[in-house]
Amino acid sequence: MSLSVLNNISAMYAENNLNQTQSSLQNTLTQLSSGSRINSGSDDAAGLSLADGLSANEAALTQSAQNASDGVGLLQTADGALSQVNNLLNRAVTLATEASNGTLNANQVGSANAEYQNILSEIGNIGSTTNFNGNSVFSATATDLVVSDGTASGTTTFADTVGALTKASIGESAPTTTPGTASALTATTPTTSSSGTASTTSLTLAANTNTVGGTLSLAVGGGSAHSITVAAGTSLSALATQINSDSTYQADSISASYNSTTGALTISGPATASSDLSTTGTSLQQTTAGTTGTTPGAGVDFTAASISTLTAASAQTVLTSLTAAIGDVAYQRGIIGANVNQLTAASDVASSESENLTAASSAIMSTDYGQATSDMAKYQVLSQTGISALAQANSVQQEVLKLLQ
Repeated sequence: MSLSVLNNISAMYAENNLNQTQSSLQNTLTQLSSGSRINSGSDDAAGLSLADGLSANEAALTQSAQNASDGVGLLQTADGALSQVNNLLNRAVTLATEASNGTLNANQVGSANAEYQNILSEIGNIGSTTNFNGNSVFSATATDLVVSDGTASGTTTFADTVGALTKASIGESAPTTTPGTASALTATTPTTSSSGTASTTSLTLAANTNTVGGTLSLAVGGGSAHSITVAAGTSLSALATQINSDSTYQADSISASYNSTTGALTISGPATASSDLSTTGTSLQQTTAGTTGTTPGAGVDFTAASISTLTAASAQTVLTSLTAAIGDVAYQRGIIGANVNQLTAASDVASSESENLTAASSAIMSTDYGQATSDMAKYQVLSQTGISALAQANSVQQEVLKLLQ
């Protein structure tokens, strides 16, 4: 290699390596001081993006757990108030039982009624003054409680409603059930048989959820009809089983099959000439499925004239109504308890998910101190050797001066 003073290539190599070492050492020291492996997008762009997304999920889940806990607090406030209502109703039961006894005089019954009126008024007061965070608890309107991980697909809204509590509505009754409607169901006209072909008739419901009941009568050719009683609420598949198990129909070669896809029941007679299948006398009714409402009904109305005042004459009626009200309050508390359990489970799930996401985010972002301290030692040595090498490279060109002496 020729001697030159225009460019110190060795010094340039040493300087470049020293700069890279200093940059790596600075990055390592930043990781050690911050505790974070990723301190800028250039450190790990994909990792930073993932960690930031997880952090957003964690924030939403942490607050969601608190949302659910707040909802539990609201419902427990309502449950506690209803517990006191139950105590008041039990006292009213004692008063009504006492007033129904013929040994009390008019003044004593009047005193019992005065306390009874106070009980009803206090129940109304509980309903109007029980609040949670300034909001009425017994509002009969839904409170939306949101549990979310920050995404649309991961969001669940619990709409919990605490029914009104007034003297006109104490407790809640079970939702009303609407019975199904019945309509006549007649068999299709049997097909005319020919030699070797079975005569058939079919029964089809307006909806697969409908059921039948009544009398089914079948006869083959000129033979006598045989009738079976079909219990109300029988499905067509169950009716097919009933037909096929009937010994008379078996002897007449009558069989039935149910097609779950089409919802049709096909009844077949014998595959012989002059063996038409007759359904004369059949009187089946199809019944739609009953429906149960989703909203509880209002509780007992103690403003009704028959039970608004406790007298010797009304005591028995009042007692019956109080018993019903206690049952309605218990039903309402049961609904509240179920909602509390649901929200508690949602809170636990949100907390668990947040914990797992925090662990995942930590694995991405946190500094590995074992690795970082090892890197720091390496870069410190490289920095010292780099400075020494740069110094040596700069001193080499000084040797050229000796040639000019």
